[in-house]
Amino acid sequence: MAQTYASTNYGGDAPGNYQKFFVPSIGGPVAEDLIALAGLKAGEHVLDVACGTGVVTRMAARQVMPGGKVTGLDLNPGMLATARANTDPDLGTDWVEADAAAIPLNDGNFDVVLCQMSLQFIPNKLAALREMHRVLKPSGRILLSVPGPKPPLFAAMHDGIARHLSHEGALFLDLVFAMHDPRELRDLFDNAGFHNVQVHSAPKALTVPRPEEFLWQYVHSTPLASEAVNATPSARQALEETVCPKWSDYVVGGKTRFEVGITTVQAWA
Repeated sequence: MAQTYASTNYGGDAPGNYQKFFVPSIGGPVAEDLIALAGLKAGEHVLDVACGTGVVTRMAARQVMPGGKVTGLDLNPGMLATARANTDPDLGTDWVEADAAAIPLNDGNFDVVLCQMSLQFIPNKLAALREMHRVLKPSGRILLSVPGPKPPLFAAMHDGIARHLSHEGALFLDLVFAMHDPRELRDLFDNAGFHNVQVHSAPKALTVPRPEEFLWQYVHSTPLASEAVNATPSARQALEETVCPKWSDYVVGGKTRFEVGITTVQAWA
């Protein structure tokens, strides 16, 4: 297999690569489904928790115009900087750097809270959900999505990273898909004070670039980027040669096509 890593420019930081690579192939398509389910209305006030580079925030802002307002909240200043740089000022979004488990916003301020593919990364999940409940109006609603279980494509990536980069890096992929059990989610939302908790799981079809492109685009869009940068050229090449052939069955028309389970929770304050 020809080497591809060295000839591809993955400059910049992980937030920039996340916006450039992850959002178009995965973050955006999943966000479209979440926004469609939310049924946002003009004039509503929305909080996007763990907003990352703002893909959900921007979609929501367009839905609540005119008269509405969307606030994106994230703990990572680099993600927020990229979000600001990629958001039209006319959307009138606010950005808040804060922990989801300690939201520095007033009680009962939002009609809707959104949270896409992030709950699994929050250490104190119950505290975060209680905070999301607190900032909702009495009639407000929350819509939250998480991915999982781990698709075979990502299982192959996990095994390759554990073998050629580090076991710690592979644990990141375990964490990505760690929070999808409907009963666990329902219990968390019940304990956080939500009512009429509805949990739905369905496969999401995704189309991403060819394997040797998507592998490195994903790695450099995540905390795995430092693992790749610090690895030797031979280790990076070994990872590519281990993972990409296992993805060949997913290639259709030069693109990689696969499904990932998305579990969505909708509930009311």
